[in-house]
Amino acid sequence: MSEEITVVAFLKAKPGAEEKVAQAMVACIKPSRAESTNSQYVPNRDLDDPQTFVFVERWASRKALHDHMETPHFKTLAAELNTLLDAPIQLHILQPLPGA
Repeated sequence: MSEEITVVAFLKAKPGAEEKVAQAMVACIKPSRAESTNSQYVPNRDLDDPQTFVFVERWASRKALHDHMETPHFKTLAAELNTLLDAPIQLHILQPLPGA
């Protein structure tokens, strides 16, 4: 079985902080995609709820995700989001079922 994982993270911006959240997420795209263990890094905005944002990411393994979370660009993102979110991030780490 492959170690590759998909990460789906749901973020809820405070009212009025939506654009700052979007800007912080976008700033993390280029350096995250440059990581050799990343194969997908796409921030999204919910069309029906402008306060909700969703990251969809693919990493080579859980270790790769852990290493990503130790990078300066991720730490900058986390620090910026700290005061902009209305709720804790909901993080889902997924792996396909065998045969999928």
